Amino acid sequence: MGITQFHMQPQPRKIVQTARLIAIMYEANSGLRYIYMDGRQLPPQGEPQPWWYGYSVGRWDGDTLVVETNNLRDDGWLDVEGSPLTDQARIFERFHRPIFGKLEIDVTIEDPKAYTKPFTVRINQRVSPDDEPIEFVCNENQQFRRRIKIN
Repeated sequence: MGITQFHMQPQPRKIVQTARLIAIMYEANSGLRYIYMDGRQLPPQGEPQPWWYGYSVGRWDGDTLVVETNNLRDDGWLDVEGSPLTDQARIFERFHRPIFGKLEIDVTIEDPKAYTKPFTVRINQRVSPDDEPIEFVCNENQQFRRRIKIN
C-alpha cells in the first residue's frame, strides 16, 4: 500500500508527534510511516534505499503540516486502482484541521515517469482521538470458510 492508499483507507490510524519526529501507525496493513521534523533535507534520489512509503520530511506552516516525500520504490501503486507510482515521484502533503473532528489532506503528486503533469487531490478524514487501532492480520487470506464445515 502506498501513502495515498493509506490516506483513503477507512481503518483508523494513530499519529504520534514529538519535536523531531511524527510517526503515523496505520491499522491497515500494519503500516508505519516516519516524518522527520528536525530540519533535515530530503536525501538525494536513491539514497537511502527506496522504501514503500518513501522518505518524508516535514515542517509547520502556521497550523498546517507540510510534508515532502521522495525515495519511493519503482513498483508502487498510487491508489487501489493500480495507478503507478515510480521511483521518480515526489509527494507533497498538506495536513490541516479546519474544525474539530476533521482532517483535510491535500496531496500533490509529481511523477514525470508516470504522469505528464503534477496533480493534487484532497482527502478528508474524520479525527477520532479516543479510538485505538488494533492489529491487522490477513493470515488466512480470507479462505478460512472453505475449511469450516457448516451443518
